[in-house]
Amino acid sequence: MDESKTIMALSALAQPTRLQTFRMLVASEPDGVAAGELARLANVPQNTMSAHLSIMANSGLITGERQSRSIIYRADLETFRSLILYLLQDCCGGNSSLCAPLIADLTPCCSLPETARSTT
Repeated sequence: MDESKTIMALSALAQPTRLQTFRMLVASEPDGVAAGELARLANVPQNTMSAHLSIMANSGLITGERQSRSIIYRADLETFRSLILYLLQDCCGGNSSLCAPLIADLTPCCSLPETARSTT
């Protein structure tokens, strides 16, 4: 990820409804959520949610897939991963002991089975 894409992604998340929606989409992986359901959960009109989803999709943070009459939105976890890695790339000037608390805080939410960890 480059600086321009990072700024676009961060600015897409710099609004309460979009941040809340993105977090809902991350939590709903891999199933995704229909646009109308996202509007209901966020308690905003569907046209407002549509505008928010468009901003996030243009930033690459989410994708939408038409299924019958609905569009199912999902977080683009690869873009999310790239964003986080870009932000942490120069973490603590390469001093791993300074980054250890941050890594420890991230690990519980995403811990992998021991066999998967050894292959990454």
